[in-house]
Amino acid sequence: MTSQTPSDCLFCKIVAGEIPSDRVAETERSVAFRDISPAAPIHVLVVPRRHESTVGALAASSGDDLTDVFRLASQVAEQEGVADAHRMIVNTGSKAGQTIFHAHVHLLAGAAFTEGRMV
Repeated sequence: MTSQTPSDCLFCKIVAGEIPSDRVAETERSVAFRDISPAAPIHVLVVPRRHESTVGALAASSGDDLTDVFRLASQVAEQEGVADAHRMIVNTGSKAGQTIFHAHVHLLAGAAFTEGRMV
């Protein structure tokens, strides 16, 4: 797995406001912003403000932050009008498609998903 520190992490820079993003919601613990390369009509990333490389690492270090990420993702789904038809995806490790090593959840909606087609 590739390691990133807060000083070289793209998501840390977005959270800090150093890199612009299309923020759709935020809490004291998490930030939600639109993905710049969407895989669905609605594609929002929800990231904790705390830098942890994976969702598993976030769960081990702060269950409260992990809970907040998923709570904010659900809030964004409601706000986007897709509370009853969305998918949340977490990639862990480069072999699973993780490219930014800062814990995050992909909220996808606006397309018909099937069990055989994950995105």
